[in-house]
Amino acid sequence: MSQKQNNHIPKTDIVLWGAAGFVGRLLAAYLWPKYGATGDIRFALGGLEKSELEAVHRDLKADDRLPLIVGNAFDEKFLDALARKAKVIVSTVGPYAKFGSNLVAACAANGTSYCDLSGETQWMHRMINAHQKEAEASGAHIVHSCGFDSIPSDLGVLFLQTEAEKRFGHPMTQVKLRVKTIRGGISGGTVASMLNVVEEIKRDPEVAKIVKNPYALAPEGMRSGIRQPNVSAFEYDTDVKSWVAPFVMAAVNTRVVHRSNALMGHAWGKTFKYDEAMMMGDGLTGRLRAASFAGMLGAFLMGSYFAPTRFVLKKTLLPKPGEGPTFKQRETGFYKLLLIGKDAEANQLQVKVAGDRDPGYGSTCKMLGETAVCLLRDIAKKDLSGGFWTPATAMGQKLIDRLTANAGLTFEVDK
Repeated sequence: MSQKQNNHIPKTDIVLWGAAGFVGRLLAAYLWPKYGATGDIRFALGGLEKSELEAVHRDLKADDRLPLIVGNAFDEKFLDALARKAKVIVSTVGPYAKFGSNLVAACAANGTSYCDLSGETQWMHRMINAHQKEAEASGAHIVHSCGFDSIPSDLGVLFLQTEAEKRFGHPMTQVKLRVKTIRGGISGGTVASMLNVVEEIKRDPEVAKIVKNPYALAPEGMRSGIRQPNVSAFEYDTDVKSWVAPFVMAAVNTRVVHRSNALMGHAWGKTFKYDEAMMMGDGLTGRLRAASFAGMLGAFLMGSYFAPTRFVLKKTLLPKPGEGPTFKQRETGFYKLLLIGKDAEANQLQVKVAGDRDPGYGSTCKMLGETAVCLLRDIAKKDLSGGFWTPATAMGQKLIDRLTANAGLTFEVDK
């Protein structure tokens, strides 16, 4: 196979940027056989190291229809050329705060659709502030958080509110998400992104204010509101008859859901409340599990804040960049989420969202892949103005349909 580097960038429908990374390989393995090898979508693999991209190409048993694009995440001229030649760029290169800003800027400038897996609230906040107007002008559709954080939460709330409108004629004023069951692992890339947020907070106290604000991702001028519920330790939830503990993804998911509400003109109300937590079971056993989990999570967060213990965690307990769950762990993983909505008239509605693979990798690569295809095939420039959107506001039911048809997700009313 003969491939040229970035002196020749082919016109492409979807560029998989970071294709040689842990999640990038999974994404390529999902998209190429389904939509490239036997379909009509033009893909390209992009990244820093040609030899690593060639290894991915060999693993896929691909041919010259799948070109390699070699370039640097800090080379603005290259990224500008890449964005001009691509219709959609999907990025798995994190921490995004370190490696993703120039690519988002290039997409916003050139009207190129973009999606990623970012769970870095402070970085998404910066990107919205810096490039919203430019994306509006160019027509670029930019959608962050298109994996386990935050598609099940964002689309789950949208699905619940749509069903509430059908049944009651109005949305629910409060929604809570409870993680009923979950099995999965963590990768070195995810760890690196989490620790980078901690390091940013230590360098700049203003970052902490952004991360703590539930409305941090809302449009400018809409970044405050009523006090939001938050499970920060452990407590008993009478709605699900279970002790609950903090859910580590809640700090991102809740921000995305509140951005969706704001972008829709507060369709769910200016006093809409939303929170997330993990179910630990009933009785004394459930209470002990919830207390233990909350304690361990608190200890991890405290340990990650101080440089010496952070160094020990990275060297001994946490996966390294490029490492992640095994094939068996990804295939046997799963998750079941319960969303409960209430209104002022004491009406209640419950829906279930479930996935058939490890949430952070097996399921996430399918969610991200279908998002990229949805942006390419289902979202017309004339129907959606440019800007920074969420999965719910950019694609909504169209993405739900794709995910249920192709990605092993289910969205159901809990009878």
